[in-house]
Amino acid sequence: MALYGSIKEDIINGRYKKGDRLTSKRDLAQQLGVSVVTVEHAYHLLEDDGYVVSRQRSGFYVRPADSPDQRGAQRRLLPVVDFKSGFAQYDDFPFNSLSKVMRTVLSHYGESILEKPPNRGCAVLRNALSEYLLRRRGMAVDPERIIVGSGAEYLYMLTVLLLGKDKIYGVEDPSYEKIRLVYAACGAKYELLPMDSCGVCSDALQNTKADVLHVTPFHSFPSGITAPASKRFEYLTWASRAGGIIIEDDYASEFSSGSKPVETVFSMDRNDCVIYMNTFSKSLAPSMRMGYMILPEHLTQSYDSRFGFLSCTVPAFDQYVLAEFISGGYFERHINRRRRRQAGRRK
Repeated sequence: MALYGSIKEDIINGRYKKGDRLTSKRDLAQQLGVSVVTVEHAYHLLEDDGYVVSRQRSGFYVRPADSPDQRGAQRRLLPVVDFKSGFAQYDDFPFNSLSKVMRTVLSHYGESILEKPPNRGCAVLRNALSEYLLRRRGMAVDPERIIVGSGAEYLYMLTVLLLGKDKIYGVEDPSYEKIRLVYAACGAKYELLPMDSCGVCSDALQNTKADVLHVTPFHSFPSGITAPASKRFEYLTWASRAGGIIIEDDYASEFSSGSKPVETVFSMDRNDCVIYMNTFSKSLAPSMRMGYMILPEHLTQSYDSRFGFLSCTVPAFDQYVLAEFISGGYFERHINRRRRRQAGRRK
């Protein structure tokens, strides 16, 4: 559909003139690095909508601009994907593996993918995440405590609903800008906590009025700071003394350069005070809009009683696909390839 939209926009904006012959299917497929079938499908959609006509043994040609089949075609459209650039950062994306998993899900789950997923997310995905976290990160997590949602911003909003907008949220300074924007949009107060080379400055942590501490211990953005074990224990000590909650934002942890992943604050917690968050925006692709959080035991029941009516924001099909992608080992193989590639670049 993206290719169809791109060519249609070119026709509407006059980059193709009436009577112009479109590039042959084979040549365009080779230029864009897509299959001939993809191009053929786009051309036939354009023909169905009256933008082009096909001539036997000759190809596809742009219809005259005043053709009755193009009435109303001068609407202003949004820009579409540029197929000639922007693929470098995704040149290692496991398209073949993902398409295989999608076919498996369609044949195996059938009509189940049409059903509304449970509030917290599909059990098959939460089980897969629980097993992956134990296997890869040493985190023993009850699947019942996992909440699936459509990306980090949604999970930030959900935490404000759960913890309350009357709380003060301590945020790393500098940090990912959307954290502050979401808290402000939800009507919650936040306090910016300056960083040193290890994480939030000890003086700022000791003197903060925050009730909730939102930190990114593995790889804070944009500073790149990774908090050592001593700083992570300091966060937990603060929470214990202040009766506070820690939100551990672990978005890039799959790409730890060490042979052993950095221990999470969640794993170090003995007082049930950490909300753990992660997404697949960095490890797979931002467009997938999938993430999850793990609630402390004492907040799980509160979430159910207060927000059990909310619908899960991730479609069932996407959840089944991700579950199979993780359980089948495809996700970890993809991560390992990415890590090896990054290690090679550093050398």
